[in-house]
Amino acid sequence: MAPRPPRRAAAPRPPRTSRRSAVRPLARPLGAHQSIAGGFTRAVERAVETGCDCLQVFTRNINRWETKPIAPEDATAFRDAVRTAGLRFVVAHDSYLINPAAADPALRARSIAALAEELERAEMLGIPWVVAHPGAAGEQQVATAVRRAAEGIARALGQTHPLAAGILIETTAGQGSCLGASFEEIGAMLDVIDAEPGLAGRVGVCLDTCHVFAAGYPLFPAEALETTLTRFDAAIGLDRLKLIHANDSKRELGARVDRHEAIGRGCIGEPAFGLLVRHPLLAHVPLVLETPKEGADGRPCPDEDRRNLAVLRRLHGTARGATRPRTARPGSRRRPGR
Repeated sequence: MAPRPPRRAAAPRPPRTSRRSAVRPLARPLGAHQSIAGGFTRAVERAVETGCDCLQVFTRNINRWETKPIAPEDATAFRDAVRTAGLRFVVAHDSYLINPAAADPALRARSIAALAEELERAEMLGIPWVVAHPGAAGEQQVATAVRRAAEGIARALGQTHPLAAGILIETTAGQGSCLGASFEEIGAMLDVIDAEPGLAGRVGVCLDTCHVFAAGYPLFPAEALETTLTRFDAAIGLDRLKLIHANDSKRELGARVDRHEAIGRGCIGEPAFGLLVRHPLLAHVPLVLETPKEGADGRPCPDEDRRNLAVLRRLHGTARGATRPRTARPGSRRRPGR
């Protein structure tokens, strides 16, 4: 595979006197999803207020097909705010309405067009990746739906050439007929996309800890995590892992139910996250929280993000690092054109 063109990176963090300046950042960035209510720059402000090194946003109303165009001045203000804040990684998440695997031709066409628009909006904002769910099979055979999802993603990427923004296929919990609960399904999608000239460098994977746990992949103890990472590497390739959604799970291992919980308050538990934040093979991968933000009164409270980030940073300083897997190594899975 030809080397990926360099992406725009945020400028080095300038000296700051804010609360976050007292936090020594990890080798990888830690952050959280933040709302763009009030404007794109408000998401950056919320990230700074809660001590984030990185940020995830929706670039649109995720519950409607219609989108409001991004004004050029708003895009410039967002890029400037990210640079001034010193955020080290920014990612977008697509609309939940999008289903590139849909059997209905009209819904699938609309989904592919919307996914292409997500890429265009991310490019305008200087965001390198859009996290995307691979869709749902409905009544289709899974293998058929997996191929349709991959071909739909490939079409959206092809329609947006030569943009730099790419797609991160997110692992899912397997709830209902959702695709992407197994590493093999995502690996099969990558095989289809990689076969299209010029697309392999614009597609990667986002691993959601709640989702993989709910899908039946254990993250603790250390031996179980090694097995899970080895399986990921064999089916997908650890070099394709660009982002981790750090979420605990309200439900037990293998429940196939997508319910996020605060770090250490769910069924995954603090020890597992200690292994994850210290694991040498994951040291370069940004972690973004999608944990509940509601406080005791049921209203959004920035202290929830602060607490979850503090837990991850504490675990990074105290948890024992896991040993390197015997069989997993970045890029060990060979793909066409790589």
